[in-house]
Amino acid sequence: DLETYDQIFMETERLGEQKKFLKENIIVKILFFNERPVAIELPTTVDLKVIETDPGVKGDTATGGSKPAKLETGAVVQVPLFINEGDIVRIDTRTGEYVERV
Repeated sequence: DLETYDQIFMETERLGEQKKFLKENIIVKILFFNERPVAIELPTTVDLKVIETDPGVKGDTATGGSKPAKLETGAVVQVPLFINEGDIVRIDTRTGEYVERV
């Protein structure tokens, strides 16, 4: 809660696929039913750090293929070949797809 700074706890099973885009200090909307949290709404995009991916190869272009990258939250997404470990990437939380390098 941004006004009282109370923490709200919710079972991870209720988060479904959304939990792979959650990180500390992210602001989400929470849907309550009978004063209990039942769902969350993430921002449309989140910026996450790439912690594991194959190295880029000289000559890779933005229009080339893609490769898997593991993000700081544990999510694995397809990113362009020029993305390297340590890069920050913007991910669309609705589709789980790469948007851009930040």
